[in-house]
Amino acid sequence: MLAYLWMMKKIIIPIILLLILFLGVVTYRSITLNTCCSKPVLAEDFERDSLVATYEGQKIAVPETVFENKLPPKPLAVLGTSTSEKWIEISLSEQKLRAWDGGNLYLESLVSTGLPYFPTPKGEFRIWAKVRATRMEGGTGRYYYNLPNVPYVMFFENDQVNGYRGYGLHGTYWHNDFGKVHSHGCVNLPTPVAEKLYYWTSPVMPDGKFYLRASADNPGTRIIIHN
Repeated sequence: MLAYLWMMKKIIIPIILLLILFLGVVTYRSITLNTCCSKPVLAEDFERDSLVATYEGQKIAVPETVFENKLPPKPLAVLGTSTSEKWIEISLSEQKLRAWDGGNLYLESLVSTGLPYFPTPKGEFRIWAKVRATRMEGGTGRYYYNLPNVPYVMFFENDQVNGYRGYGLHGTYWHNDFGKVHSHGCVNLPTPVAEKLYYWTSPVMPDGKFYLRASADNPGTRIIIHN
């Protein structure tokens, strides 16, 4: 009997250890592979019937100001400047964004980048698309979010981080805790800052247009993300 129990112990314990290891790998993969805000969706208009968002288990009202259709400010024609000189710097350690026009600082703002399990990628990127508002949904459990009408979205990509993964800069109405990490990889901006950058960056948005892809004739602004 003792020999039988000893044999069963030698069989069952390794099986239990393998199950723990397998479940740990599955859990780890389910967290780390979902590292973008959401799949990018380019839409012509707001979801005006979607007035409630879900974030970290809380229901949040979408503010009415999100639906304001503002006319973009007319760009100032400044001698010797061009859209190609504009670039955006994001410091993950400082949780700050700086927008540069050549060597001149256009604006600086606290931001919220990705949580440890959902890091914001580092490197040099280009804005590949801009959309006035879109829905972002993802995560699981306590990290689940469903955010309609996310305003002033500027999706970015490079050769290593494809645009379909959905990383972007955008306005934020579901928290006001900038300077600390919060996101699933995107760069959360105060909405007034996102609005300014949306119209300041390229591709240049034509009047009456709510989304636009960058092109060779209308390239996206450069973004550099570093520690």
